[in-house]
Amino acid sequence: MQKFIVRRFIVSIISLFVISFIVFALARLTGDPRSLMLDDYAGPEQWEELGERLGLNKPYIVQYGIFIRDAVTLNFGEAINDHRPVMDLIRERFPATFQLGLAAFIFSLVLGFPLGIMSSIRRNSLWDHVGKIVALLGQSMPPFWLGIMMIFFFAVKLDWVPPSGRHDWNSFILPAITLGWFFVAANMRIVRSAMLDVLDSEYIKMARAKGVSPSLVIWKHALRNALIPPLTFVGVTLGFLITGSVVAETVFQWPGMGMLAFTSLQKSDYPTLQGIVMVFAVIYLFTNFAVDVLYAYIDPRIRYS
Repeated sequence: MQKFIVRRFIVSIISLFVISFIVFALARLTGDPRSLMLDDYAGPEQWEELGERLGLNKPYIVQYGIFIRDAVTLNFGEAINDHRPVMDLIRERFPATFQLGLAAFIFSLVLGFPLGIMSSIRRNSLWDHVGKIVALLGQSMPPFWLGIMMIFFFAVKLDWVPPSGRHDWNSFILPAITLGWFFVAANMRIVRSAMLDVLDSEYIKMARAKGVSPSLVIWKHALRNALIPPLTFVGVTLGFLITGSVVAETVFQWPGMGMLAFTSLQKSDYPTLQGIVMVFAVIYLFTNFAVDVLYAYIDPRIRYS
């Protein structure tokens, strides 16, 4: 088991280095950041002085080493527009993104899992048809369109919830549904498929033949053994809901890291974008690593693969 954890940890570290190199290279391909940080009246002396201070006059391999050194200490430099440390901006915005991602995650589980279970145990019934419709709509509607439609109907027409911003608890409803609706459909389909595979297995048929109660067969024998595929997806979902919140936060003007990334892209604030991408990468890789470890504990066959 320890070898499995060490192997997965090494893979995560290598992946993080690859991401850091891509982020560093893309930032350099967009041009010299000094052209954005200095105005048109800056002279050659100021250009060279800023380049010396930021390390831009050094070879790229040295610059990458400095970037990695600073990233390890969570030092991503200073935001071009706000003239503040990038990590301070991320610390301010991360709680809003985490809360929204967690709300969307809970919504996707609370709705997706019961629909998947009911669709599997009542095949071709009304529940099954409702679940299929939810899955179809959830995986076919673009999040930005869904968010705009929900603002139009529930905020503008009905005036039930705020159309944007982060205020009271009801301001979480629309962005959480917009962000989590796709994963409601995905969870529903994965749970349904896993449950159907288990319910058609021989040991479930044997349990029913022995007279085991239907509720015990479903909730103890079937659901427990069907949880491995959904568990893998659930772990990845949590990381994605936190890191993939750019669209929902932009539509609803949610003051999180996704909105910060969008405004930074508009203003060509590359230090802030680099910091956000690296933080998102760490979150996503950590959740995947945690899922791999948990997966190995649930299914002992995995740890020896």
